[in-house]
Amino acid sequence: MDKEKVINLLNNALEENSSLYLIELKFLPENKIYIEIDGDTGVSLKDCIRINREIEQNLDREEEDFSLEVTSPDVANPLKVKRQYIKNINRILEIKLQDNTKVEGTLKVVNEDSIELEWKAREPKPIGKGKVTVVKNATVPFSTILEAKVKIIF
Repeated sequence: MDKEKVINLLNNALEENSSLYLIELKFLPENKIYIEIDGDTGVSLKDCIRINREIEQNLDREEEDFSLEVTSPDVANPLKVKRQYIKNINRILEIKLQDNTKVEGTLKVVNEDSIELEWKAREPKPIGKGKVTVVKNATVPFSTILEAKVKIIF
């Protein structure tokens, strides 16, 4: 399998729609090509079909047999690239850190090397009995994130 040719065909197909971007490209055993794409405003089935056709039509099955899968990210899969974080600003993320602690909060800002989360917590009042709701913030470096998923709320 000519991997460079596939990569060039994929890049050309993605250039036709600037909101689309590559999440993952795998060359698997038995000449299986797996491509996962995402988009700033989502990915339509038409986008996946178009990219699949543009790649498949320019590869010769007579020369080498292959299978090609072009897909969009599963909602249950973790975020993999920074552009996915940007797409999900103001959504709730569940984050597992390198030390196996978990953090959950609304994604507010995506910086070059970190993200900023915000959440509400109930804490004891400074004076008197009872609790008060406070807004908490945390900056989480990408280097400490083991896995980040968008929390789906029904």
